[in-house]
Amino acid sequence: MIPPSPNHGERRGTQRPDLIVLHYTGMADGASARARLCDPSSEVSAHWLILEDGTAEALVAEDRRAWHAGAGSWRGREDVNSHSIGIEIANPGDRPFAAAQMTVLEDLLRGVMARWGIGPAGVIAHSDMAPGRKIDPGPRFDWRRLGFAGLALWADRISPGDNDLPLAASLDLIGYPPVDPETRLSAFRLRFRPGASGPESDHDRAVAAAVARLSVGESVDRTT
Repeated sequence: MIPPSPNHGERRGTQRPDLIVLHYTGMADGASARARLCDPSSEVSAHWLILEDGTAEALVAEDRRAWHAGAGSWRGREDVNSHSIGIEIANPGDRPFAAAQMTVLEDLLRGVMARWGIGPAGVIAHSDMAPGRKIDPGPRFDWRRLGFAGLALWADRISPGDNDLPLAASLDLIGYPPVDPETRLSAFRLRFRPGASGPESDHDRAVAAAVARLSVGESVDRTT
């Protein structure tokens, strides 16, 4: 049996996570990542680690505060670690994610979301809550697949009227922290428009407005 990580503590201000943060490990292999996530001197951890072959290993109990998110915020929550479940996926950051990993991730997300009542808007990238500081799980991660599975937000069909909101307003509604506009745009594109570049565009505004409406709609649905 794999020993759990000792790097965790009590959740602060809440006992119920409402976010799931996805990461890539950024290390050579899953074994190296596991060793680091379980090393007391590293002061980092995650609730789950998905290895290259799709094996999912539980490293920290989900009711505990793992140390995976670091500095950043989402929807005004500054202590993201206390509000979230962290899932690390073994990937150096320079290659696509294995099909076995994505299949297991889908199954894992369904279970975590059901256990804690977390909707698709609560599944975010590390880069979402720490723009400019983190880029994982990066441009090779298949957010569209998760979106079509109902496991994350994704706006695939954009209508002509979807760009009627200023980009800043849409990013506020989605949850991005209030950093400088270029950094926020880069973080948004990394998640929803990988490969896009240049100045802010109508397409950026349209996609952001569509995602914002999905996010707000989910929040309304979950409170009625």
